[in-house]
This record gives sequence, structure tokens and C-alpha cells, in this order.
Amino acid sequence: QVQLVESGGGLVQPGGSLTLSCTASGSNILNMGWYRQAPGQERAFVAVVLSTGTTLYADSVKGRFTASRDNAKNIISLQMNNLKVEDTAIYYCNAYVEVGGRATAYWGQGTQVTVSS
Repeated sequence: QVQLVESGGGLVQPGGSLTLSCTASGSNILNMGWYRQAPGQERAFVAVVLSTGTTLYADSVKGRFTASRDNAKNIISLQMNNLKVEDTAIYYCNAYVEVGGRATAYWGQGTQVTVSS
């Protein structure tokens, strides 16, 4: 069983910065990433660091958010700069874990990010 624990959410003014972190327990972790869900909307992809080291971003956060991963500690961080009101959402950590030869998705409990003046 893999558990994901997030930290770092909060309230920030537009143009400000926040850093989210997620620590995963367990082993055989493949990709790690972030999704977010705004009120009344579906959960949406934000960023992912693949097991190869490649990092991918949603177009809406490119150039503002940076995802980084420490494979030795199973930690993924999300540095968020120049935050906008529309970045307000619950942010969820996601990890794909190899279990029995299959990739299984796990989710954190979510951390609230509010961008408001």
C-alpha cells in the first residue's frame, strides 16, 4: 500500500508564490505528478515527472510552475510562481506504482491553494 502526504498549500495574493510537496511511502513508484480541482470543475492535470525524468506541464501553468522530484526520498515538489486567481483549487498529488506488473494510481488527500487579494 502506498500513501501520499501533501503539504504546503495556503492563501497567497495574485503574483505570489507557493511550494507544494508530496512524500510517497512504498516502493516501485513510477510517475509522480500533480492534479488540481477547482470548485465546480473536474480534476485536471497540472504536471508530471515521469520515471525517465521527463517533466510535462499543462499549458496553463507552463513557465510559472516547476515540478521537481527526489527519487531517493520519493518526494515531488511543485514550485508555483506568479500565481493567478484561476490557480485556486485543491491540489492532489498522484503517483503510479508498479503492483504485480501493472501500474496502479494512488492519490493524496489534497491541499487547498487559494489565490486572492
